[in-house]
Amino acid sequence: MAACSVEKCREKSFLKGRSIPFYDRPYSFPTTPATMPIDETWEQIKVEAQSDIVNEPILRNYYCDLILFCPSLESALAAHLASKLSIPDIIPRDTLKHLLHDALTADPELGCAVRADLCAVRDRDPACEKMVHCFLYYKGFLALQVHRVAHWLWTYKGRRAAALLLQSRSSEVFAVDIHPGARIGKGILLDHATGVVIGETAVIGNDVSMLHGVTLGGTGKEAGDRHPKVGDGVLIGAGANVLGNVTIGDGAKIGVGAVVLKPVPDGATAVGNPAKVLEGKKSSLLAVSMDHRF
Repeated sequence: MAACSVEKCREKSFLKGRSIPFYDRPYSFPTTPATMPIDETWEQIKVEAQSDIVNEPILRNYYCDLILFCPSLESALAAHLASKLSIPDIIPRDTLKHLLHDALTADPELGCAVRADLCAVRDRDPACEKMVHCFLYYKGFLALQVHRVAHWLWTYKGRRAAALLLQSRSSEVFAVDIHPGARIGKGILLDHATGVVIGETAVIGNDVSMLHGVTLGGTGKEAGDRHPKVGDGVLIGAGANVLGNVTIGDGAKIGVGAVVLKPVPDGATAVGNPAKVLEGKKSSLLAVSMDHRF
């Protein structure tokens, strides 16, 4: 498939001049240019893989099988995820591989989001030296890509049983539980990611960063639209809980361990249990800088 470039993914991360709330706008990613001749992200991953092989020859077969012998990022990702999610004699690896690959190649917008997520991890996580390491080892990234396919199946194909299967296996394997109905933008960092829970009607904008143990949940047994709406560029600290159909504005920050039950304005910081809102200067860079101070 033709892939969008790293820079184009970054340029389109923030939507300018919105006239409607982010959680009411149509759910779609930027359209991938059909004439893009080179997949810059995939080429970089292959270069990094070759460099690792030179420094650590015992990785040769592993890297060749998962990366260097694959024709595209989508095919490599589908194979990699299938190997982790499959259950021998019950959920065959090849069956999952075809399911994942068909979704990733059918909708080029998914590929753009995958590449933006890779760049987000590389640029924001100081522990990530190379995108190839994120691609192979970072469970937050991997769980997010499983969700992207599950959401596509749930929302656009009506294959809810298959979507729930992917959610269940991803939760078991990666300890990240994202309902297939949740709407998640691109350029997302789930740092460490263990214990992240995101409910069915949650909406997450672009360029959001959140750490382990974050819950975007409901407040009880109410049905309908019951989960948080998180704007662009939001930073959510470890162990934070945002509960109910509340809006977290663009560029806001949720402190470590905060319990948020009320809306947080654009650029504000919410800390404590129950959370108190501290007004601040709006910034679109908090999720990028990963600055948890307040």
